Amino acid sequence: MIHACGVDFGTSNSTVGWVRPQDQPGLAGRATMLALEDGKVTLPSVVFFNAEDDEVSFGRAALAAYLAGYEGRLMRSLKSLLGTSLIDGQTEVAGRALPFRMLLGQFIGELKHRAELSAGRQFTAAVFGRPVFFIDDNNAADRLAENTLAEVARAAGFKDIAFQFEPIAAAFDYESQIEREELVLIADIGGGTSDFSLVRLAPERVKKSERRDDILATGGVHIGGTDFDKYLSLSSVMPLLGYGSRLNNGSDIPSSYYFNLATWHTINLAYTKKIQTQLADVCRDAREPDKMGRLQKLIEQRAGHWLALKVEEGKIGLSDAAEVELALERLSPAHNLTLQRGQFDESIGHLVGSIEQTVLTMLRNAGVAPQAVDTVFFTGGSSGVRVLREKIAALVPSARRVEGDLFGSIGAGLALDAVRKFG
Repeated sequence: MIHACGVDFGTSNSTVGWVRPQDQPGLAGRATMLALEDGKVTLPSVVFFNAEDDEVSFGRAALAAYLAGYEGRLMRSLKSLLGTSLIDGQTEVAGRALPFRMLLGQFIGELKHRAELSAGRQFTAAVFGRPVFFIDDNNAADRLAENTLAEVARAAGFKDIAFQFEPIAAAFDYESQIEREELVLIADIGGGTSDFSLVRLAPERVKKSERRDDILATGGVHIGGTDFDKYLSLSSVMPLLGYGSRLNNGSDIPSSYYFNLATWHTINLAYTKKIQTQLADVCRDAREPDKMGRLQKLIEQRAGHWLALKVEEGKIGLSDAAEVELALERLSPAHNLTLQRGQFDESIGHLVGSIEQTVLTMLRNAGVAPQAVDTVFFTGGSSGVRVLREKIAALVPSARRVEGDLFGSIGAGLALDAVRKFG
């Protein structure tokens, strides 16, 4: 019996993988992703507390309940709290305090429960994926983040827990598909981090229990899809709500309102009574009161998460199209906005530059010439951002480009690693 799984707890989406046991002919030994919601292998990392019905929902159901207009609190990007002081904070629903640790535990517990239902067995051991750095340039905070996730996982019912870097897990998944030795740059661009590994892979190395010598270097930076959403929002959407405008005395409208609304895990901070009182004063003294009125009504309706979802939708659309039309029907008045890929690329240019530098530093630390890399393997939902993909590929000009399962490669690799570690 197999009681170990691989858990990819992501900033935006989560998956669970396992290796099929010997009692399933034709499938035995294969890493398989488990269906977690409506037959889909991804569960959006979202929790919604419905204050009207006193119910908790997860994933797509949570988003649907929120968008349907039920009173409550939506939480997304919980992973971003790990390693920060916010993890010991709380939010409030209908006068009830909800600690963030509890929210995280509820989501991990639900992930475990759904995976067990899908597999038809209990999972007592798990290899959790983790970014190369939860927190950049802070080893203590990084250790705290991993320890916190381990504590939460144990409280959710996992007895044995191990961790693996997410890009290394993706490398294990890719290795199961190749026929010859390759030097591979794994580019895992997720919702919260961009992680990289330079790994020597080969079919005959698959069964090795210790792969440390095959890992030439790892690197990462705390930049991902939610950051791309943030700067697309600030450059294209928030100006409709007064971002960049001024008060009658010539001073700028405080930018904190817009940064909170553009950042997934701080949207709820915009809904406090203190902020609404401040906004009422600002609106009376604004040079563009119509725009500030839009902002005020958006916050009164608690529609910040709706707007963030619209921005994310636009970002995804720009991966394939040069421009995307966004219907912002919940603004007052309703507004149609055309997003341009060029404007998006410009808005995230500084982020892409930091990611490029992370890759170059990793190659330099490994002592590997860029021309020596055989393959660049892209995974992670945000690797679909075209300008980022092109910039990374250009750093290793001789490498062929391979696209993995953007949402499943890491979970599959973690499942393979779970068999190595726990049997």
